[in-house]
Amino acid sequence: MTARAIMVAAPRSGGGKTTVTLALLAALKRRGLRVGAAKTGPDYIDPAFHAAITGRPGLNLDSWCMPPALLGATMQAAQQDVDVVIVESAMGLFDGLVEPKGARGSPADIAAGFGIPVVLVLDVSGQGQSVGPIAKGFATWQPDVHIAGVVVNRVASARHAGLTEGAITAAGLPVFGTLMRQAGTPLPERHLGLVQAREHGGLADWLEKLADKAEQELDLDAILAAATVLPDLASVVDQSAAAFVPPPGQRIAVADDDAFSFLYGHLSLFWRQTGAELLPFSPLADEAPDPSCDVCWLPGGYPELHAGRLAQSQNFHAGLRSFAQKHPVHGECGGFMVLGGALEDADGTVHAMTGLLGHQTSFAKRKLHLGYREATLVADCAVGKAGTRLRGHEFHYASVLDAGDDLPLADLRAGDGTPLGACGGRRGLVSGSFFHVLARVNTEA
Repeated sequence: MTARAIMVAAPRSGGGKTTVTLALLAALKRRGLRVGAAKTGPDYIDPAFHAAITGRPGLNLDSWCMPPALLGATMQAAQQDVDVVIVESAMGLFDGLVEPKGARGSPADIAAGFGIPVVLVLDVSGQGQSVGPIAKGFATWQPDVHIAGVVVNRVASARHAGLTEGAITAAGLPVFGTLMRQAGTPLPERHLGLVQAREHGGLADWLEKLADKAEQELDLDAILAAATVLPDLASVVDQSAAAFVPPPGQRIAVADDDAFSFLYGHLSLFWRQTGAELLPFSPLADEAPDPSCDVCWLPGGYPELHAGRLAQSQNFHAGLRSFAQKHPVHGECGGFMVLGGALEDADGTVHAMTGLLGHQTSFAKRKLHLGYREATLVADCAVGKAGTRLRGHEFHYASVLDAGDDLPLADLRAGDGTPLGACGGRRGLVSGSFFHVLARVNTEA
């Protein structure tokens, strides 16, 4: 069966996109449909919730980081062996960089590029008929983005539902459901977003209740009818090879636990498809990388929440140091923090890290670093050859207390081209930075 797709979007973050997406996935899976999902933009946390329902890798679609062929290959992977793909929007539907057109990193780029209709989720708390002009504006703002219908969220009463539904209908849009306001917070949050799916012991029960809510308050038949058939994108897969970040080795030791979980799904999926093996290990369980591996990858995550345990994981420290004498080790964001000499937690306690690089970081002195990044490698490392240009993002609150004296890893630019200077560090076979990579811009210098 050919897969169909629908996008769940909103005017802003915090409007209920994730709740509606998870509710749809859970309810449609309960109906016996094979469901897949993707998230627009750079994000690890929401795709992990998608994966918990679908049993498939959580994938991302980003029009600024990913060239069209890589976007196509990732969408082809998302629709493989499924009946319907739910694409969850990041931020607001039209939010992104100012340019270039069609590649701003906005969810609208993905909706327009693949012809995916949009279910617009409107948080109507504190509003009545004013939601009508908002819906009308979104429906007419960009002609190649089709708003198929509206889900009205956080409705206070039957009267409130009547006012908001009537205004949206008057704006010429169908209402696909009305979600009544619920007391409490459905999912707890922390500084980088929702608490990770793997940390929720009661996630399965919560998802069952969410499926119940979707069946009671959403018009699932209308939403399914609005979903459009995705094109067969198999022909673009071969063209996307130049934008893939190639596997850094044949056997890749990957840190994987509550402190290290931010590895992009398309990277691990495509690495495996090229024949690479990913061997997970847990630094929190004091495990070291398998010495038979060719390379060790320390993803981002929440090491700042587990700094004490990581400092005490002496087998991990010793094993990683031994591994780094013969094989490349690379750390992204949280992984980079653990490669440094010390990490200061939120309470101001300083914990010794692996010391494979010389920097020291602090979570006590918090400052948000957020945005698209393009990195040009200045030396060969696990991520690529010198001169390779990579696109990705930066998202962390940690500050660098002491930059150390390691050689820089890359030259960095913001998404709008603003030079940001050198980033990261490298020493011997060890490299790392706060930069999360999604794709290559070119293959080699």
